[in-house]
Amino acid sequence: MTLTNMQARDVASLIHPFTNLKLLGQTGPNILERGKGVFVYDTDGKGYLEAMSSLWCVALGWGEEELVEAAAEQMRRLAFVHIFAGKSHDPAIALADKLKEIAPFPVGKVFFANSGSEANDSQVKFRWYAANARGLPAKKKIISRRGGYHGTTLAATSLTGLDIIQDGFDAPLGFARQVSAPHYYRGAQAGESEADYVARLAAELEALIVAEGPETVAAMIAEPVMGAGGAMIPPAGYFPAIMNVLNRHGIGMIDDEVVCGFGRTGNWFGCQTYDYQPDSMSLAKALSSAYVPISAVLLSPELSEIVESEAKRIGTLGHGFTYTGHPVASAVALKTIEIYQRRDIVGHVRKVAPLFAARLRKLMDNPLVGDAQGVGLLAVLELVADRKTKAGFAASAGVGPACGRYCLEEGLVIRPLNDDRLAICPPLIITEAEINELFDRFERGLRKTLDWATREKLV
Repeated sequence: MTLTNMQARDVASLIHPFTNLKLLGQTGPNILERGKGVFVYDTDGKGYLEAMSSLWCVALGWGEEELVEAAAEQMRRLAFVHIFAGKSHDPAIALADKLKEIAPFPVGKVFFANSGSEANDSQVKFRWYAANARGLPAKKKIISRRGGYHGTTLAATSLTGLDIIQDGFDAPLGFARQVSAPHYYRGAQAGESEADYVARLAAELEALIVAEGPETVAAMIAEPVMGAGGAMIPPAGYFPAIMNVLNRHGIGMIDDEVVCGFGRTGNWFGCQTYDYQPDSMSLAKALSSAYVPISAVLLSPELSEIVESEAKRIGTLGHGFTYTGHPVASAVALKTIEIYQRRDIVGHVRKVAPLFAARLRKLMDNPLVGDAQGVGLLAVLELVADRKTKAGFAASAGVGPACGRYCLEEGLVIRPLNDDRLAICPPLIITEAEINELFDRFERGLRKTLDWATREKLV
């Protein structure tokens, strides 16, 4: 195919994340130029219902003028000043205060970064810092889960349980350990109840901690709902069972709320939905509705005190980024939270979630769909060759990506994940009419996928 001038410039100059770069050079990118509400539009004027909030993050949709004005006003007043060496500014202070106010666990101090990856790298460094301050130099291992996604900076890459993130990058580093993901549909043994499955996963975690030595394990990191690794929704009782194990061995929980924070699951934070209390938390994405890059690390009072004391002993806290607490990003994030509260976005999610769940269940009418689960305004379905046996498709068949392309034809953006799992994560402002439009388009895309798979003799 012949690329447009803009497509040709793109493939000549840009490295795209998570992309087959050689293939992109042949097909060219889909170039988007504007957005409004839950829709985005490409350079040909075609509109798409963006059912992934771009990358799980544009919670307030596109064209939110209050966020634009917050950024512009702050740029006019004070576009930038760092917060190194005792300098500060009101937006960062006010945002830290607000996050402490709404956090679902006691928070001592807040550290700002620019992405979820940076937040999770910082989590690792703070845990190591605290272990050294306590005189526990061996307590450095971090447990994550296979399929978990925690970012692509070096420490975060080591925690991310996806081969495609680690292959070729000499990862994981030696501090990382992994246990199974809570994926009942695929992970349960024949006849195993959810309760028994949860008990087995808790026993697996316990066995790993005992084998490694509790004195060597600093923390576990987990997403309430696993994102890029398959949008895996935990079975009932999973997190309380996991927390019982961690608490018994004196091991902390790093709550990665980068995807689930700020209402996605029907509560302000996913840990509230799944009934567990961490001692630190990572936030990003919906923190600013993705209008500007910002992330945050929330530390318990105990961890905050240890970090402060160790920095005093050393003479400074030797960690941070030029744009830590950027005033424009902080102002936009503060306005974002104000909008969430003023418009009761969490209440809106709860109001429309039953329709979202009902339309999701209806997708099971398509014989390609083996499983469909959701919570709040986040959902996943898994495509299978045989629903009775749960037999999947060979990766080379490309069934999930084909469904993604057929949905694009219908003007719908979803996200194909590993093992032919398809994620849905629309902006939190989506209306009931737009939810129906989303699933109408999805059903048409699924029908096209079934017709194609039948012609290709894949089913």
